[in-house]
Amino acid sequence: MTWLTLLIFLLSGPAWAGEARPLADDPVAEARLKQLAVELRCLVCQNQTLADSNAPLAEDLRREVREMIAKNMSDLSSAS
Repeated sequence: MTWLTLLIFLLSGPAWAGEARPLADDPVAEARLKQLAVELRCLVCQNQTLADSNAPLAEDLRREVREMIAKNMSDLSSAS
C-alpha cells in the first residue's frame, strides 16, 4: 500500500511543478501583479492579501488581475 501511495505522489509531482513558475510571460506584468496582490485583500481569508492567501478564490482573483493587466487596464479604481 505504501508503494502505491509513493507512486501516486511521484506521478503528481510534475503537476505541482507547473504551479511554481511565473504565470505571466512578461516580467513587468508579473511584477505589477505581485504589487497589486500585496495591496488587495482576500475575501475569504481574514486579513490576508491575495499574495499570501492559498484559498481557491484568491487564486481566481489573481488570475483575473493578471487578465486585466494583459488588457492594459489601469490599476486605479473607476468607482466614484
